Amino acid sequence: MTASRNVLTPEALAMMDVIARTGSFAAAARELGKVPSALTYNVRQLEDALDVLLFDRRSRQAKLTAAGEELLNEGRRLLDQIDAVANRVKRVATGWETQLTVAVDGVISRVTVFELCEAFFALKPPGAGTPGVAEPGRTGPGTRLRLRTEVLAGTWEALSSGQADLAIGVRIGPDIAPPAGMQVQPLGEMEFVFAVAPHHPLASVEGTISEAELSRYRAVAVADSAQRLAPVTVNLLPGQDVFTVASTQAKLEAQLRCLGCGYLPEPIARDHIAAGRLVVKATHRAPSRVRLGYAWRGANGAGAAGGLALRWWIDQLESPATRRALLERHGGLPVGDT
Repeated sequence: MTASRNVLTPEALAMMDVIARTGSFAAAARELGKVPSALTYNVRQLEDALDVLLFDRRSRQAKLTAAGEELLNEGRRLLDQIDAVANRVKRVATGWETQLTVAVDGVISRVTVFELCEAFFALKPPGAGTPGVAEPGRTGPGTRLRLRTEVLAGTWEALSSGQADLAIGVRIGPDIAPPAGMQVQPLGEMEFVFAVAPHHPLASVEGTISEAELSRYRAVAVADSAQRLAPVTVNLLPGQDVFTVASTQAKLEAQLRCLGCGYLPEPIARDHIAAGRLVVKATHRAPSRVRLGYAWRGANGAGAAGGLALRWWIDQLESPATRRALLERHGGLPVGDT
């Protein structure tokens, strides 16, 4: 076994992560319960074994070199894989995952997602005596649930990178190739409409708005949350001024405040259109309909790819009513109510 393999332990990789996150050896030492000199000695051992400099000693802060950045990034990936192995071992023993992470695209109904979370936490804990009745002091199956909000390619990236076990709202279609080893099922289609505030200059334009006219006005765009995959840009014109926001709800707020124009999911904008707070305009672009789906890792379905928690979520998503609600129900009322 090489010296480098001896020093590249989970503890050493975690130490690098803490130093980078806290920004100094002193702060990292406090968090790790060590004295700074011991932490410095551990880093030098790591550098000697790898024969590289991991930190720039000329800086007063813990500034990583290029080699240090590479070790940090790869180390975080390896730690995630170690955690994944531990979770899989635990899942084999109990059937229920210790944690389930669900990545949800920003266009999906939060009302419906949280109703699914409520139903999940209301499940009978493993080993409870009476069917459907939780033991005192215990609720849910014991799986910690984690929700992530993602945008565009970021939803696929969270799943393919192992940061999520289930992704809801991934874009699907003949021109989109899912990452290898993914199971994908359709949710349905979502219509996008071009909308502006009533006092926006484009609101008074008669007929169809040309691209030349459209390019004169600021667009509001939601930033793709992908960090590694190529980010997706939708419905922006060359040379057009762009106001970039972090979420679909922020985009809606920006357009209501007349900070720009752009396409919005029709179900999200519907109530504001009906109330006159937004005006739908026709453009020369074809009506925009996006096919959305949900996906999880595994070639042979949920039974082979995940534990009981993932299987429960996939079972819920097989319901046509649930799929419709995830796309349509963006207010407090059930789909179809007025």
